[in-house]
Amino acid sequence: MLPGLLLLPLLASFAFRWADPAMAADWRTARRDSSHQAPDPATTTEAVLQVYSARAYGWRGALGVHTWFAVKPRGAPYYLRLEVIGWGVRYGSPAVRISRYTPDAYWFGNRPNLLLDLRGPAADDLMVDVMKAAKAYPYPDSYRVWPGPNSNTFTAHVARQVPGLGLELPATAIGKDYLGNGDFIAPAPSGTGKQISLYGLAGVTVAAAEGIEFNILGLSLGLDLSPLALKLPGIDRLGMGM
Repeated sequence: MLPGLLLLPLLASFAFRWADPAMAADWRTARRDSSHQAPDPATTTEAVLQVYSARAYGWRGALGVHTWFAVKPRGAPYYLRLEVIGWGVRYGSPAVRISRYTPDAYWFGNRPNLLLDLRGPAADDLMVDVMKAAKAYPYPDSYRVWPGPNSNTFTAHVARQVPGLGLELPATAIGKDYLGNGDFIAPAPSGTGKQISLYGLAGVTVAAAEGIEFNILGLSLGLDLSPLALKLPGIDRLGMGM
């Protein structure tokens, strides 16, 4: 039964992926423009703190997503985008990238989903801690697609360091369960429970936000209780609150 719960959703996800026009896009010409989900800093003076996820480029998008932060301090005329990117790391580039790149851009043709959207004083207060956590990421010069550390490892690390975010990452955020500093026990990314993980390859998370989630070879399978939904590899959520 367990192999079926892992393989059938993955097969379905690959089928959907191959039917997606973004799959056929060349990385050099794929959409990278704004998805118009981040408020215009020219007309929005309040602080903004957002977290996005988008399907990975190419066939990898059938398995997982890329996640990142976008922050705009109060009165700032631009956003800072915080993320981990693997390109160039083997040649000495840092994995952690902090830039003024478009905060809500399509990720190589894939429209991003808005996971968190905080405004005003709450965003301003948490932003300081987010920046500190990003700069203290334990793998600033390392990147590995599977099982981590990767972009989702970075986002989950920041979320654990700043529990006030209450950030629940999608089940398709492969690498989120790869814990830093060789730890085996840590808070869940949402800060509402705990997780045990063996180098991102096996583990379990029990939390109010995430529900019960099992990590099997980097793939997530579980049950979210609020709202009720089944978490499946490649699919993410199946049920209420989709």
